[in-house]
Amino acid sequence: MAAVVPAKDEAQRLAATLVAFGDLREVDLVVVVDDGSTDDTSAIAAAEGAVVVRHPSNRGKAAAMTSGAAEVARLDGLQQDGPDGPAEPRALLFVDADLQESAANLGPLCAPVLEGRADMTIAVLPPQLRRGGGFGLVVRMATTGIQRLTGWTPTQPLSGMRCLSRAAFDGALPLAGGWGVEVGLTVDVLRGGGRVLEVPCELHHRVTGRDLRSQVHRARQYRDAWWALARRGAWRPSRAGGPDGAGG
Repeated sequence: MAAVVPAKDEAQRLAATLVAFGDLREVDLVVVVDDGSTDDTSAIAAAEGAVVVRHPSNRGKAAAMTSGAAEVARLDGLQQDGPDGPAEPRALLFVDADLQESAANLGPLCAPVLEGRADMTIAVLPPQLRRGGGFGLVVRMATTGIQRLTGWTPTQPLSGMRCLSRAAFDGALPLAGGWGVEVGLTVDVLRGGGRVLEVPCELHHRVTGRDLRSQVHRARQYRDAWWALARRGAWRPSRAGGPDGAGG
């Protein structure tokens, strides 16, 4: 399995996250995608032994995930075939760069995919260490949209920690842009016949606050997730001509 870590200006937290991968026996390759950082993110990733892919400017999480997966595919292609034929392509574990030491707890997320019991797993995180999160508007909208499109009700539709088989990931390309990547990925894997499981994981990351900057971030997240779902048909016009669904 390959861990793909999109990172933007994560010099303070990235090293601890990468060190924690040493406790994950499932992971034998780590790819950090530096998405236009202005700090030492790339240097720290390289110092910790990760393969580094760098975007000269910020292109967003979906682009970082796509670049990381492409690098894994390239490296898989360089592997020599074994006596039983070509090696299986690595599964993909997408990890936020700010998990720090808690990244060592990602093992339960990997097992169902590696054992063939799921095509994608999604981490369900416990209550985070710092209070002051959002008001749940984006989560409720995302949950409603995924329900409408697939009939499946997620617990944490915006969770960024996910493990996928190579086939499931490739079948979901191109990824939804911006902050809509998670909801789009869920819908596309389910619509493609994939099996999706949510797995509780003891993970902790930086929590977005309630200041102006944080609220602007949530507005962008809401916009991108809404459009990802709209493009997949979640908010169809009602008879009165208005949007039939959340976020209209």
